[in-house]
Amino acid sequence: MNFISTRNASPAVSLSQAIAAGLAPDGGLYVPQQMPAARTLAAGASLAATATTLLQPFFAGDALEPELAGICEQAFDFPAPLQSLATRNDHVLELFHGPTAAFKDFGARFLAASLSRLRAGQERPLTIIVATSGDTGAAVAAAFHNQPNLEVVVLYPDGRVSPRQAHQLGCLGGNIRALRVAGSFDDCQAMAKQALNDADLQAQVPLSSANSISLGRLLPQMSYYAHAALEHRARHEAPLNVVIPTGNLGNAMAAVMARALGVSLGRILLATNANRVLPDYFGGGQYAPKPSVATLANAMDVGAPSNFERLRWLYKGDDAALRTEFFARAVDDATIRETIACRYSAYGEVFCPHTATAVNVLEQLRASGEAAAGEHWAVAATAHPAKFESVVEPLIGREVPVPAALAELLKRPAHAEPCPPEYAALRERLLNS
Repeated sequence: MNFISTRNASPAVSLSQAIAAGLAPDGGLYVPQQMPAARTLAAGASLAATATTLLQPFFAGDALEPELAGICEQAFDFPAPLQSLATRNDHVLELFHGPTAAFKDFGARFLAASLSRLRAGQERPLTIIVATSGDTGAAVAAAFHNQPNLEVVVLYPDGRVSPRQAHQLGCLGGNIRALRVAGSFDDCQAMAKQALNDADLQAQVPLSSANSISLGRLLPQMSYYAHAALEHRARHEAPLNVVIPTGNLGNAMAAVMARALGVSLGRILLATNANRVLPDYFGGGQYAPKPSVATLANAMDVGAPSNFERLRWLYKGDDAALRTEFFARAVDDATIRETIACRYSAYGEVFCPHTATAVNVLEQLRASGEAAAGEHWAVAATAHPAKFESVVEPLIGREVPVPAALAELLKRPAHAEPCPPEYAALRERLLNS
């Protein structure tokens, strides 16, 4: 299978080329030249086996095809359990059991496993540049740490990530370099994209991306939705509807693509924080990126969701169809706090701020009747609440136990270099690293 740019101004490339490049030369995002036919998947397989079957058409004919099963075994070696919530027919898809306690561990480890195979025997190292609003950078840093012939530069908005997120970003060292940018996530993302589109820089310092713009991260994220939907249908004989907290739209786009491949997912609804670009668009307004605002759910502080290009591509630019198929709701900080506190008080459930946005949207759906009593819904739990202890613990009145892998990272000393929100500063660091 070949892959093309969402902007249709770059030549088609192989999957390996698309993964290695990250961003297409015309600035667009890589997408399959055509979506594969629906896949036949069976419940009862491991998550890694489900991923292998689901992803096989995308790898067909590529140099990585013989490696696919091994890549999946390496990336999907921790669970993504679908747990029942206290409220009837409601579930939570726990995606935070990886090394950095966030859903992005799945895609980051898959990308690292793919690139390590592609770069084997290469003389020049490949530098992965990643902008993060919180969890992406930590997942990428952990996945690529000590990988030969691969280096990572992480850009994050200084003061706009949680203390534990910031610690994770700067605690690994070695081939991982963290830059704390005096700006917003949108500044970080713009700088990363400019570097990836700088042909002169690329000639001197080969670069690739590990943001959700990377196919190597997007494609594997379909797998946990497919696995959960299969297991759920086997138990309940009903499709699984999902509410997904989203910022850059990558995790939600993975669910949309999984459903397009025949996975038994019902409705896919989006929950955002006070950054309202997607709710305003799906509510009938123009798609109008704007500067992001800082919120408690900082990993979703995105004012220009990159993967919107992919969503529009999948629906052939039909805004009416998109607005019919999806909607997004914004949840403010006060409501996030209230949801965390009330769910713990009523049911003993503990959620991170991002997951709480989706829980609140599901509560709204149930209360309004938009989600019928007999429908089964799942919230995508994108991060462990222990990563946001300064928000969560005062609201629930107790400490949140720290997962063992996260605790190990927090024991390490951390360092990040200050960086102005200017591309010239990033370019200089890349050339002189």
